[in-house]
Amino acid sequence: MTLDTLLLYLVASVALAITPGPTMLLAMSNGIAGGMRAAAWGIAGASLGAAFLIAVVALGLGSLLAASEGLFNAIRAAGVAYLVWLGIKMWRSQPIDLRAALAASPADVLRPRTAFLRSLTVALSNPKTLLFFAAFLPQFVTSTTPQLPQYVLLGAVFIGIDTCVMLGYAAAGTQAVRWLSRRSLRMINRGCAAGMWLLAATLAVWRRPGA
Repeated sequence: MTLDTLLLYLVASVALAITPGPTMLLAMSNGIAGGMRAAAWGIAGASLGAAFLIAVVALGLGSLLAASEGLFNAIRAAGVAYLVWLGIKMWRSQPIDLRAALAASPADVLRPRTAFLRSLTVALSNPKTLLFFAAFLPQFVTSTTPQLPQYVLLGAVFIGIDTCVMLGYAAAGTQAVRWLSRRSLRMINRGCAAGMWLLAATLAVWRRPGA
C-alpha cells in the first residue's frame, strides 16, 4: 500500500464517518440521555461492531453474505425491526437533568451497559454496512503483498476516525443537555428517532447492485 493510497483512504473515511448514520445518532442520543460516560460505552460498542465486520471482510466471509440472498434478507429484516424499535424507544424517552439525576437517582440515567449493547446491536444488524466494507476496503488493498496487515491498518484507521466523529456527536448531545430546554431536548430525541425510522425505511427498500 502506497502513501498516496493511504491518504486517499483517509479522506474517503472522513467523508464517510461524518455522514449521519444510526451509530452517530445513537452517540448523540446517548450523550443526551446519559452523558459522556454512557456515550463512551455506546461508542465502544459501535467500534467493536465495526471491528467485527471488518474482520469478517478480511477473512473473506463477506462474500457469503453477498452470495446468499436469503441470509442477506434475514439480517436486513432484523436490522429494520431493531431500528424501528429503537426509534420508538428514543421517541418516548424523556430528557432529564443529568446533574440532578446523578445526584438523586443514578438509575434514572441511561446505563453504560445499555448504551454499549444497543450500539453494538445496531452496528452488527445492518448487512448494508458489511457489504459496504466488502466493496470499499479491498479497493485500497494491494494484492501482491500480505493482505491481513493491510486490513488491520485500514480497519484501525477507519475505526479511529469513526470514534472521533462519534465523540463529537456525543459531546454535542451533552452540551445540548446543558444549554437547551427540556422541550428542545425532546425535539432532538424525536429527531434522532425519525432519523432511525428513515434509516430503517432506506434499509428495507435498498437493493444491492445487480440484485
